[in-house]
Amino acid sequence: MSAYIYDLIRQGEHQQLDFKHSITDSKKIARSLAAFANTDGGKLLVGVRDNGSIAGVKSDEEFYMVQAAAEMYCKPEVPFETKVWKMERKTLLEITIPKILSSELITAPNKDEKYRVYIRVNDQNFIVNNIYLKAWNKKKFGKGVLVRYAEPEKILFDYLDNNKKITFSKFMRLAKLSKYKAEKILVNLVVLDIIQVVFTENQVFYQIAKNGTVIE
Repeated sequence: MSAYIYDLIRQGEHQQLDFKHSITDSKKIARSLAAFANTDGGKLLVGVRDNGSIAGVKSDEEFYMVQAAAEMYCKPEVPFETKVWKMERKTLLEITIPKILSSELITAPNKDEKYRVYIRVNDQNFIVNNIYLKAWNKKKFGKGVLVRYAEPEKILFDYLDNNKKITFSKFMRLAKLSKYKAEKILVNLVVLDIIQVVFTENQVFYQIAKNGTVIE
């Protein structure tokens, strides 16, 4: 069965897999649990370094830290399953988090103790913005969307044809729109899978949607 763990490790960290050398902060782990649950689900391998080497953990201590993260610091609580593995005379903990199917996104505390919605993008966790949240809610609850191809939309698509991506503030300035109107246009276009939200370490961008549905 050790081949199963080695296969996971060979994959490296990605959207549904994260390595943790150890767990020392339940609030920080809560962000990972929330991000997995809000996106596609996934696994944490605790006791594995970022480079894939096996460090090992004290499974009882790590389990209680994860349990505290899921039950105390994720709102609503995140379900998870655990499995203990013995590898190279060391103990690893596999944490499996399912994708949520409820009508509510999971929140976890940020560094300032404020609860925010996190999602998983590739191998990173990001706090989502209002446009993502509003689009998610419209999709989830089947609220109607009406899009008119007016001057602001023309400006947006003309810009994206030439530049591939745009920030919210850039769109506001180019189209000479209020924050409310610019946000409403982008939300509706995201709901219709015409525009997708792109999260990066430094900024949030918007681009023409690729590969179908972005928010589920």
